[in-house]
Amino acid sequence: MLDDWSHTLFQTDPMRFYRAKRDAAHRTVASKYNILGFISSGTYGRVYKAQSVESESVMYAIKKFKPDKEGDVVTYTGISQSAIREIALNREISHENVVALKEVILEDKSIYMVFDYAEHDFLQVIHHYSQTLRIQVQSQVLKSLVYQLLNGLVYLHSAHILHRDLKPANILITASGTVKIGDLGLARLIHKPLQPLFAGDKVVVTIWYRAPELLMGAKHYNKAIDCWAVGCVFAELASLRPIFKGEEAKLDSKKNVPFQKDQLLKIFEVLGTPDEKDWPGVYDMPEYQNMKRLDAYWCQSRIRSQQGHDLLRQLFAYGPDKRLTAKAALGHRWFQEDPRPTRNVFQHVPAYQIPPQRRITQDDAPSMMGVPAPTQPHTQPQGPTVHGHGQGHHLSQQSKPGSTTSFASVSAGAGAIQGYTTVQGGPSRKKARLG
Repeated sequence: MLDDWSHTLFQTDPMRFYRAKRDAAHRTVASKYNILGFISSGTYGRVYKAQSVESESVMYAIKKFKPDKEGDVVTYTGISQSAIREIALNREISHENVVALKEVILEDKSIYMVFDYAEHDFLQVIHHYSQTLRIQVQSQVLKSLVYQLLNGLVYLHSAHILHRDLKPANILITASGTVKIGDLGLARLIHKPLQPLFAGDKVVVTIWYRAPELLMGAKHYNKAIDCWAVGCVFAELASLRPIFKGEEAKLDSKKNVPFQKDQLLKIFEVLGTPDEKDWPGVYDMPEYQNMKRLDAYWCQSRIRSQQGHDLLRQLFAYGPDKRLTAKAALGHRWFQEDPRPTRNVFQHVPAYQIPPQRRITQDDAPSMMGVPAPTQPHTQPQGPTVHGHGQGHHLSQQSKPGSTTSFASVSAGAGAIQGYTTVQGGPSRKKARLG
C-alpha cells in the first residue's frame, strides 16, 4: 500500500514518483563492495579489486570510467561512446571463456562496471615463466591457454563481435584455471553496423598484435584481425617474448594515420615480404607503394612437420581470407595430440610454478570513491595501447630493447613449434637473425 504522500505523488507526477522509488531502492557502490586496492588504469578508466560485502570470499573487478576533465575542473559531458559500447556488448554475452559483467552502477555521474574477478592474466604467465622460473611454458599449459582463448573467440565471432584488442594483458585466468577474454572497450558488432568500422575508430589493436591488413591501411576488415592477434599471443607464450615488437608511428596533428614502417618490417623479417600469391589483393592496399620501398625479405622454412608450427603458420597467413578462422583453429590437429588441453590450465603444474596472484596497490584505492587521483606512470610492457583500453601493469617484460622473435626460436614444450628463418633481399643476402 502507498502512503498518502506517495499516492498523491503517483497521481500528480508519475515520473517523479518512479524516480523517488528508484532512488530509495538504489544501493551505492560502497554499500555493496569493499574496495581492496587498485589494479590498473587506462585512458578511459581505472580498475579496482573489490570484495562483496555480503560474502567476503567473493571478489570482483570494478572498472570506474573517468569523468571528463578540463584543466583542474571535472566537467561531466555524458557517457563516452566506449563505455556505452562496452556495457551494451557485455550485457548481451555469456560464455565460460569471456569475462562476465555482474552489474553496472551509475553514481555521482560516474559509471562502475562490476566484473567477476580473475587472479591472473597471460602477461603475468609470460613474466613468471621468463623472469622467475626461467623455463618455457609446458606444452600442455600452452595448449590449454591457446585452446580456451580460441574457444572464447569462437563465441564472440559467432555473435558477430570483433574484439579488436587481443593481447596478453587483456586475456585473464581465474584461480580455477579458466581463461577469460576481457576488456571489450574496443569491440564492435560487425553484423549490420550503424557506421563503417573505420569511421568510428581509425586505429585499432595494440601495435605488436595488429594484423598486416590494418598496417597496410585497410578501411574494411573482418574477424581475421583477431585471429592474427591470437597468433601473436600464441607465439609470445611459446617464446616468452613478443614475436613482432615494432615501434608505433603516432597520429599527426591532423589525426592522419601514418604508415607503420617499423612494425611491418618486424613482420616481414620473420614471415618474408608478401606478394600477390601470398596475399591476393596486396597490390591494391592503400599503403602498397610505401611497402614497395622497404627492404625485401623472403622466408625459408626449415621444419614443417610439427602441428603447433602448422597452426601458427596458418594464423599468420598474410591474406585475411586465407588466414585460419577461430573455429578452424580450435579444431586443429595440434589440440588432439597428447598432451591434450585441460579445463584447468594449471591442472598438472606444480604449485610453485603457478604465477602469483595479480598485484594490487593501496595508495590509489581511496580515489575509487572520488575524483580519480593522478597516478604515477608505470611500465606498459604490451606496447602502445590503442585508446588506453588495455590494462596497465606493474610488471616489466625485460626483453632486450628492439628484440623480436623469429619462427625458428618459437618453441612449445619439447620443440612443438619450430620453423622459420628469414633472408633479406639485396646484394648482401644477409640473414636476419632475430632474437
